[in-house]
Amino acid sequence: MKYIKQELRDGILAITIQKPETLNALSGEVLSELEEVVDSISASDEHKVVILTGDGKAFVAGADIACMSKYDEASALEFSKLAHRIFEKIENANFISIALINGFALGGGLELALSCDIRYASTKAKLGFPEVSLGLIPGFGGTQRLARLVGVGIASEWVYSGEMFSAEQSKSFGVVNNIYEPDDLFKEGHRLAASIHSRGKQALINAKKTMRAGLNLTLPQGLRLEEEKFSSLFGKPESKEGMGAFLEKRKPNF
Repeated sequence: MKYIKQELRDGILAITIQKPETLNALSGEVLSELEEVVDSISASDEHKVVILTGDGKAFVAGADIACMSKYDEASALEFSKLAHRIFEKIENANFISIALINGFALGGGLELALSCDIRYASTKAKLGFPEVSLGLIPGFGGTQRLARLVGVGIASEWVYSGEMFSAEQSKSFGVVNNIYEPDDLFKEGHRLAASIHSRGKQALINAKKTMRAGLNLTLPQGLRLEEEKFSSLFGKPESKEGMGAFLEKRKPNF
């Protein structure tokens, strides 16, 4: 891998995008490598939680504008479809994803973070959608995921203004879950990942899929889905171990 680094520590896989000369901007090559990694993780079915971050002073500063400036409508459509496919794989994966936003997360970088389940940010992070200043709109899911996360009003301000927002503002809007000093970001992200890693995998997968699917259902439909997913776990080895461990006052062996 030229642009993607993988590091396994205590059963937790950290993926780092490394293209410092462009602040980790997403070119077709970077996206293709990322897709290869995501496909490999999904195929192995070994990981409950995956951390995603960027190298240096950026998470991902956006899509690679030098590349995009050469696109016509057809090639731009293919570029958008590539990113959408990868981000949907992350969003729907059988693992929990944590984005550690260590610096700039702009345009495609913010869209990548939004495809993750949880977002922690450094106090130095800057987030935003600058596409309108380029005569474009977000093209990797930003107009859809942000509005669903924080509501159309706040999403409109972010998309239409093209401005950058601080980590504190991003947390107040609900775009990121928590913010930490730069030296503490990975430690806190790994702490959360370790907590998730200690839980039952089938429970995690079913909780994630139930919440994700519920976003496209009415409340009564979502509640019926929850009933089905909840009851389907009873009698499975994982739930027997979890409830048995509770009754025996020991840690479960998941």
